[in-house]
Amino acid sequence: MMMRSRLARRIYEITGENVYLCYFCGMCSGGCPFAEYMDYLPHQIMKMIQLDDRRALESKTIWYCASCFECSSRCPRGLDITRVMEGLRIILLRERRDAVDLRSISGLEEVPQIAIVAASRKYTG
Repeated sequence: MMMRSRLARRIYEITGENVYLCYFCGMCSGGCPFAEYMDYLPHQIMKMIQLDDRRALESKTIWYCASCFECSSRCPRGLDITRVMEGLRIILLRERRDAVDLRSISGLEEVPQIAIVAASRKYTG
């Protein structure tokens, strides 16, 4: 499969998802429960990946994704956009660029342990 974008190729290697199937209909973004908090909508992230635009890796969107699969269930091309967002997070975490430093959070003693474990798995490498 010919992939012009290095980022698209990395996403494919990690997730098996071909981002070139996306034609930016916006169905994923229209159903996203966290779209109002994102700096780029999911379909915009897909375009960035296709264009090899590293802003996709720097966006808040990939961390705000709740992995609820609403976007993936709405995609007419059958893309698992949730998996693509996870792939972007994995790329960053493999580069040892954590989204949050758990040591800097005060009051962790009061937070349920399962929440700390879940946060550390999603936001730290």
